[in-house]
Amino acid sequence: MKILLVRPKPHKETIGLKHVMICEPLELEYLVSNIPEELKGICQGEIVDMILEKKTFREILQEKEPDMVLYTGYITHVGTIREMAGLTKSHLPDAITGVGGVHGEVVPEDFLDPNIDLVFGRNGVEAFQSTLRGLLSGETLEKIKRDNFEISRKELDFTLNTPDRSSVSRYRKDYYYMFHNPCALIKTSYGCPYNCSFCFCKEITNGNYHSRSMESVIEEIKQIPEEEIYIVDDDFLFGREKLLKFAELLKKEGIDKKFLVYGRADFIVENRDIMELLKDVGLRAVIVGIESIRESDFVDYNKKTSREINERCIETLNKLGIELYATMIVPLDFSRDDFRQLTRWLRKQKVTFVNLQPLTPLPGTEIFDKYRDKLLYDRTEHHVFDMAHVVLKPEKMSVRMFYLRLLLSYYSVVTRPVNIIRLIKEYGVAANIRMLKGSQMVSLQYWKKIARGY
Repeated sequence: MKILLVRPKPHKETIGLKHVMICEPLELEYLVSNIPEELKGICQGEIVDMILEKKTFREILQEKEPDMVLYTGYITHVGTIREMAGLTKSHLPDAITGVGGVHGEVVPEDFLDPNIDLVFGRNGVEAFQSTLRGLLSGETLEKIKRDNFEISRKELDFTLNTPDRSSVSRYRKDYYYMFHNPCALIKTSYGCPYNCSFCFCKEITNGNYHSRSMESVIEEIKQIPEEEIYIVDDDFLFGREKLLKFAELLKKEGIDKKFLVYGRADFIVENRDIMELLKDVGLRAVIVGIESIRESDFVDYNKKTSREINERCIETLNKLGIELYATMIVPLDFSRDDFRQLTRWLRKQKVTFVNLQPLTPLPGTEIFDKYRDKLLYDRTEHHVFDMAHVVLKPEKMSVRMFYLRLLLSYYSVVTRPVNIIRLIKEYGVAANIRMLKGSQMVSLQYWKKIARGY
């Protein structure tokens, strides 16, 4: 059985960060490494990364003629995946098609399509294994679907083989995250222990949080050739004992890596000693959901932080020499004065990197129904739910002006001479030129939105 595992290229209208980061498809690498032992001589899994692939998907189908084609993706990939599944069925009508990934786990109805045979929910690797065994033993698709549904209701299973990173060997040199180049991924936990109303992460595991043993994490890190490692947990900075163990084992094993992680501002403020320890063992950068400077927004988002906490977090990271990648949500009631205040605050806090995201109620999240009637786009226009499009009507300016204000605020913060000089000293001229080209591509997408309006 030839299995094609596909990461789609984003829709051309999606305002994507693919111009400044392309990360490896870790979920597909897990599938390759977890083909059941008894089936490894029968089933061959091959990953095709359409973001980097030179051939067209049609050419790949004609060349490979797979028996099964599985896709992974986010909400922005829904339309693309359905089109690709249709192409698969038209060329190979007997091929089995399926979809996995976080969006399929939370909003599987978006993939209800005659050309898609299977939608994998939670415990997708185990369901994948069950599917292979079922198909090879002659079970019907209906029986396989029922079995997969039962598997998705079970608690998450962590007894998985580590991802087969060699399965993307021909693409690996092109995987990076901003200045972290080349960059590998690792996942050490699943879910998020917090309950922010806008967040998709907590929906994936029904609000539960599960962490792997640090011993297993260290063993996996020892197998990763790249120096730069992006820990893609929804929140890595959670649990003092876990993090102490992580740092202890890194030192004990003499591992010299550089890490990028997600973390919350309040943890950073309350655990400076942990941050110092992590800095000593390779922590290079933290992505922090700063979210807002308005106290009312923290209440609306159920964030449980504050402006003061954010300021102390930024100060802590700056003093420790840990890079901050700040993310902020810009709500639809923002005025021109709000944009000016936000820009002044970011500059005052000496923030170098910021991602300004228009408030985007993702289907499947707690806030989606609240904003459903205010959407500017039809619910089925999945490619615009990228947290960069303005999908809600601004209350105090036009859509065109909202885009312009986002762009002006971003450049006012990021392109200050003091930032540029520091980045060149830190990362070199070549890396900065590459990042400049990438950010210009993203900006071009915004300028097109500004020119068109809604």
